Amino acid sequence: MIQDFVALIYPDLCISCENTLNKGEKYICISCLLELPETNYHKEKENPIAKKFYGKVLIQNAMAFYRFKKGSRLQTIMHQLKYKEAQEIGEILGKKYGLKLKKDGFSEAFDLIIPVPLHKNKLLKRGFNQAAVISKGLSEGLGIPYSDEILVRSIYTDSQTKKNRMERWKNVDNIFIVPNLDDIKDKRIVIVDDVITTGSTIEACADALLKNGASEVSIACLAVAE
Repeated sequence: MIQDFVALIYPDLCISCENTLNKGEKYICISCLLELPETNYHKEKENPIAKKFYGKVLIQNAMAFYRFKKGSRLQTIMHQLKYKEAQEIGEILGKKYGLKLKKDGFSEAFDLIIPVPLHKNKLLKRGFNQAAVISKGLSEGLGIPYSDEILVRSIYTDSQTKKNRMERWKNVDNIFIVPNLDDIKDKRIVIVDDVITTGSTIEACADALLKNGASEVSIACLAVAE
């Protein structure tokens, strides 16, 4: 009763449209969820994400849940996740994507889920890794284990936001290491990030994993910038 009274005075609002959430809704209203533009790239082998990596690194499955556009509702949601410490949003959407992939037959396609790692200094500053939060939800939805300790970012790098393609690649070249090679030997691994743009960071992650014994590398991001 007390919770209902507090909710009446200070109702929870959707982080996207700022309308009052109904009972059972959390962070994002059903209406906004239904309007988020899904890609269904997991059903399309030669999709725009896969083409980013042609001739660079072998990616088995290139997938993203949503299409990202500036000024969209999704941008508001992603901003809340990354900068407002609304971690549960990433887990909710990650699980939702995992359940979708499981329904479409991907639960047996992978052995391990790994988030794109943050350097320990950046992790300390931000307090959490949004890719790890998404990975946790994806793991729960797919029923596949994940670990945020297998791939390590050994060098602190500047933000990629304002760099061009070449600058992005130089910024992340050879900065990821695998401390224990047995952790990934002959494993089919999914690399997870929040938003994929040029793909330079994921390319560097995939390269490190494949060179150190992974049998396959796939990508599953929450969104792709198009």
